[in-house]
Amino acid sequence: MKLLVSSAVLVAALLASGAVYAGQQTVTLAVENMTCASCPYIVRKAMASVPGVTKVDVSYERKTAVVTFDDAKTTIDAVAHASASAGYPTNPIGQSR
Repeated sequence: MKLLVSSAVLVAALLASGAVYAGQQTVTLAVENMTCASCPYIVRKAMASVPGVTKVDVSYERKTAVVTFDDAKTTIDAVAHASASAGYPTNPIGQSR
């Protein structure tokens, strides 16, 4: 009986905790409208301002941004919205919006 109760408590705790399934994700985004060397700075700053984003690498040459974020705190849509609000729409590479 004690084992059954312990197992039930463990299962309930896991189901109640959404953080169990959360983790770091990294996505590569195609960035539009980058026309000068200062554009990557603006894109990086906009994306990094989203809570949960831990790393942003922007390439002017490739017109991409590689973003690492905690999916328990934010979504790729929030990161894309921040970039678009700064004037740089983005799309995940390999996906269309």
